[in-house]
Amino acid sequence: MSRSLASMTGYARAAGAVPGASFTCEIKSVNGRGLDMRMRLAPGFDALEGDIRQLIGKTLSRGSITFTLTVERDGAGGDLLVNPQALATVLAALSDLSGRVDADRPRLDGILGLKGVLEQRDRPMDPAAEEALATAILEGVAQVLVDLVLARRQEGSHIAAVLLERLDEIETLVARAETHPARSREAILARLRQQLADITADIAVPDDRLAQEALLLATKADIREELDRLAAHIVSARQLIAGGEPAGRRLDFLAQEFNREANTLCAKANAVELTGIGLDLKAAIDQLREQVQNIE
Repeated sequence: MSRSLASMTGYARAAGAVPGASFTCEIKSVNGRGLDMRMRLAPGFDALEGDIRQLIGKTLSRGSITFTLTVERDGAGGDLLVNPQALATVLAALSDLSGRVDADRPRLDGILGLKGVLEQRDRPMDPAAEEALATAILEGVAQVLVDLVLARRQEGSHIAAVLLERLDEIETLVARAETHPARSREAILARLRQQLADITADIAVPDDRLAQEALLLATKADIREELDRLAAHIVSARQLIAGGEPAGRRLDFLAQEFNREANTLCAKANAVELTGIGLDLKAAIDQLREQVQNIE
């Protein structure tokens, strides 16, 4: 199977049976900083937890995982047993209340009907059948993980398309900033002349001094480095998306670097139009990072 970018969100279910019992495996996955597993196993199957965790760890690298195993024995064969601890608790409570509450004494069937006093316990299967059931359950776990990976990759392909759209938008904005006339030394000199003219008409400023000040302002407002870094980040992000390996953490780091450069561009902008481009960049980068949070 070819690799593709995977989401951390997904769901899968698998069912199986052996003579004497049937089972269902369910697994849910949502976003997580690392790989966090929560197990809900049918009573009596705690011994399988280690093997199930190992299978999940070999298959997934990130996500908050909830795994549920339910098992049903065939037929009604089982024993109805009294839980001594629960019965003792009920009798102690009745004894304590008997002298304080004016009421008829409870009937035996009422006491046994209280939750937890009687327990239905399945009769154990023979060792060979129990081993066959455990083997079938682990095979079901392997299958449900295959289905989960497929679901996460399908979701990941949709997210990848959105990420590429955001990268195209960012690239277009970078190109607009690159060619904006406000970046030129001549435009800065013209603005400086106008500002001086607005302040006073009585002060004569030599042309060479104006040129020096324009050069200084142009140097401070130079966004060449930020534009180059943004272009490099775009290339790196596209490579990570195309690579298909778990890249969520690296894409998240790149999104932070995108935002850093956009902030600097806004701070250096020497024209309203460039500031607007910088703000549009920040908006597109925020949308990019929101989607990146879903990537494994």
